[in-house]
Amino acid sequence: MEGPVMKHVSTGALVAALVAVSGAAHAQADKAFFSGKTVTYIVATAPGGGYDTYGRLVAEYMQKYLPGSTFVVRNMPGAGHLVGTNALYASKPDGLTIGTFNTGLIYTQLAKHSGVKFDLTKMSWIGKAATDPRAVIIATQSPIKTWADLGKMKDQQNFATSGPGGANFVETLALTAILKLPIKMLSGYNGTDDQLAMRRGEIIGSIGSRSSFEQFVNNGYGRFIGQFGGGEKDVPQMAELVKGNAEAERLVRLITAQGDIARLTAGPPEMPASHLAALRDAYKQSMEDKELQARAIKLEKPVEPLYGADVAKAVAEALNQSPEVVNLLVEGFSKGK
Repeated sequence: MEGPVMKHVSTGALVAALVAVSGAAHAQADKAFFSGKTVTYIVATAPGGGYDTYGRLVAEYMQKYLPGSTFVVRNMPGAGHLVGTNALYASKPDGLTIGTFNTGLIYTQLAKHSGVKFDLTKMSWIGKAATDPRAVIIATQSPIKTWADLGKMKDQQNFATSGPGGANFVETLALTAILKLPIKMLSGYNGTDDQLAMRRGEIIGSIGSRSSFEQFVNNGYGRFIGQFGGGEKDVPQMAELVKGNAEAERLVRLITAQGDIARLTAGPPEMPASHLAALRDAYKQSMEDKELQARAIKLEKPVEPLYGADVAKAVAEALNQSPEVVNLLVEGFSKGK
């Protein structure tokens, strides 16, 4: 594992990042710039699934609130969102390329993954659409009914993950290493591939956002056996299930934080302040649009937005982890090899 981007965000770097985004927040929004322009909205995963659904909703309504603009969604799957995110980060910072990607890249950056060609603290943050807790899902045909059942299995159980940069890849890897779980990771599942694989009996479980699997569970194809944060009371909290294991408790707290800043939208670094302000305004109007909210309810996708500098602050704080947590992630990647 090489090619470090950052090991630990210092207080000075955190403050500098927040000062930069705060300055952009006070800039005059230039919505006229977008009239007659095409904005590419990158979704760093395949069509289908939660990221694609949120991305297309956001793109459709931001187009509405940037009169004369045309938004085109471009799916760029690969390497657990690394391909799309690297492309987004390297794009021209003219306000005409923005996108969404997995919050698990916070783990990947902390662990100094060699595929990381970005620094999340430098991105032009526009907003986040939801608070979406992570959960452990098991296929209905599996005899595993509880988290304790999983730990007792004598044979390895196939779990689906995305590529090495994805949230569920890192989460599954680290939890398996720390708790010595009988899990065999099968990577390369994007969009709803993992749900289809569960129905085929190819895998028995996965870790993902609760909203992405809500309908799958409601249709009787799977069950939740553990959840990271969130206000729901119908699924046991992972914080309780790992109590007594200090390393696992720290990891669960970090995973829980990812759900608090789910479904992000951002652009590349150094975007003109007036363009960023216009994108933030359009994003805020989109999230507060009653029609978007009604469609999200029908799709069983929560809408609990946060905007601009507040998202930048949340991301910077998530990256501001102790050396112990960073070492835990690096160890998880290392053992996973």
